[in-house]
Amino acid sequence: MDVTEQDDAAAPDTYRVTADELRQFIERYERLEAEKKDIADQQKEVMAEAKGRGYDTKVMRKVIALRKREPDDIAEEEAVLDMYKSALGM
Repeated sequence: MDVTEQDDAAAPDTYRVTADELRQFIERYERLEAEKKDIADQQKEVMAEAKGRGYDTKVMRKVIALRKREPDDIAEEEAVLDMYKSALGM
């Protein structure tokens, strides 16, 4: 495919727009990364405060994970766990 002078002249503008757009995507991603770090720091602070008040943060994390799941999935897992524990005499 032959490149015409018109195509060649348009290339720098296209490149510039693409570079600007790429830079915007990268900067947005970096801002989100920074926000994610801030949120993670806030979550650590919440857990530290809860621990300071006497709560078991390990159990709290399990409760948080359970709240994200469907009740049917939880019930099925607990039924299997009970069956395994029973088989082992626990």
